[in-house]
Amino acid sequence: MSLIQRDVCSLIYEQRWAALATLGNDGPNASMVAYAPEPGLNGLLLYISQLATHTGQLLTHPECSLAISVPDGGLDDPQLLARVSLRGRAMPIPRNSAGFAAAAACYVERIPAAASRLVLADFQLFRFVFEEARFVGGFARAARFEGGPLREVAVEMGL
Repeated sequence: MSLIQRDVCSLIYEQRWAALATLGNDGPNASMVAYAPEPGLNGLLLYISQLATHTGQLLTHPECSLAISVPDGGLDDPQLLARVSLRGRAMPIPRNSAGFAAAAACYVERIPAAASRLVLADFQLFRFVFEEARFVGGFARAARFEGGPLREVAVEMGL
């Protein structure tokens, strides 16, 4: 396990806010979403409104990307901020499925304010599973990883 792989896993687990890039019939769309990582990075959970453009786009084209960054404190060069771009697929988790309750509990554990939205019919829970991660940890510190090896590192780290 490399230090960079550990940094990627830590970055994903330490943040809760990401840019979601989706593709619709009229072109690309980017929006901000909250997310909760599942144990072992088996998925990143998104609980999003069906009224949002990105939700409809995911239902039609599940291929998407999440970009996660450490917050910009406004003091230093923002191009030195650690960030990761994850490419994969986001699939809905039906409310009546066997895994919905556990996934919803994981999401609410990470984002407690979402508990009141779980009863809203227009919200849908998605599991984003990434196939590739592109990481930039600052100047001259970049790497690309497949999803499987990063999930193995997350398990080794106890995440």
